[in-house]
Amino acid sequence: MIIGITAALIGMTTWLLLGKWMADGLEPKADGSYEYAIILGAKVNGETPSLTLRYRLEEALSYAEAYPDVKFILSGGQGPDEDISEGEAMRRFLVERGVTEERLLLETESTSTYENLFYSKKLLPEGVKAVTIITSDFHLARARMIADSFDLETDALPAKTPQSVVAQQHIRERLALIKTIIVGK
Repeated sequence: MIIGITAALIGMTTWLLLGKWMADGLEPKADGSYEYAIILGAKVNGETPSLTLRYRLEEALSYAEAYPDVKFILSGGQGPDEDISEGEAMRRFLVERGVTEERLLLETESTSTYENLFYSKKLLPEGVKAVTIITSDFHLARARMIADSFDLETDALPAKTPQSVVAQQHIRERLALIKTIIVGK
């Protein structure tokens, strides 16, 4: 019985601590002071951004309008069930809404958050050490932790999470945070 209670307490403490880390990942909020922003990809349905990706792109679009000098790295490869890469889907969405091609850099090789940031960093001009990360609110803590491992200073632009997947994503992200803490990816 004592082992069961101890395990439950450890589990609850871990759950709460991971939740706090996820909340802390939302700060500091982006204020246009970094020249580059990385938009992390999410599922594309055929050639259409999923709701999760659309929410990220809507945040990026508002940011692009507020800060016209910021350039964007659109980071995401093509999954086996996607007709185009996530990066290309993001490019189309933003260009159709008035963001100029000159502000957009495509990263279309990545298949994970780690790879998003690894390949995106290679697109940054030499000397750039700080970026804004645009992704779902639940995802920012881990994305910023990985960016930190690449010596990138970051601020955050959180996109809302579709209500239909909030619980699922928060559980999945806590597990992914544990994995990142342990293996660094």
